[in-house]
Amino acid sequence: MNYKESHTLILNNIARFIDLTELEKQKYLSLLTEIKVKKKVFLMQEGDTTKYEYFIIKGCLKVYTLDEDGAPHISMFAVEDYWTGDLASFMTKEPTPYFIKATEDSELLGISRANYDLLFQEIPKFERFYRILYQRSLVSYIRRSNYDISLTAEERYIEFKKKYPKIVNRITQKDLAAYIGITPEFMSKIISKINRM
Repeated sequence: MNYKESHTLILNNIARFIDLTELEKQKYLSLLTEIKVKKKVFLMQEGDTTKYEYFIIKGCLKVYTLDEDGAPHISMFAVEDYWTGDLASFMTKEPTPYFIKATEDSELLGISRANYDLLFQEIPKFERFYRILYQRSLVSYIRRSNYDISLTAEERYIEFKKKYPKIVNRITQKDLAAYIGITPEFMSKIISKINRM
């Protein structure tokens, strides 16, 4: 994706929640850093301090933790027009428990903590934008937690397919199983069963 297209994508994302003047748009874009990450490369690993809040221009990334047995637990997949990162680490400058790994060659725009703080000073209406962004993220997290408790694995898979139709065909069955919280073998049985229906 070229420079202009990437800027259009992020500005359209922001325009859903706040209106910016041309001058404000240019100021915001000047605070962003372009980041490219190859497939299978880590954007961030457990123990790192999160340096950026990321907006995905192109590609797909998975966000996960490892349990004590080394098994991954995927909390989200991030594709075009999504934001990702570890907000707690970004805000507190403490180490993150998360890994973010590219599952496809990916292009991102990142805002550093220093530029994030500067943004609020220069364009205060961005506080509203990020508040809405974080509220939506929290609601999504709460819903996901409720689904994990109240739905069967099969229902979680159906819900994922319905909610993220553009993602389901871009990730491996193994990663999908780690997101739903089951073994790849059980995931395979569920997919086979649903495909026969």
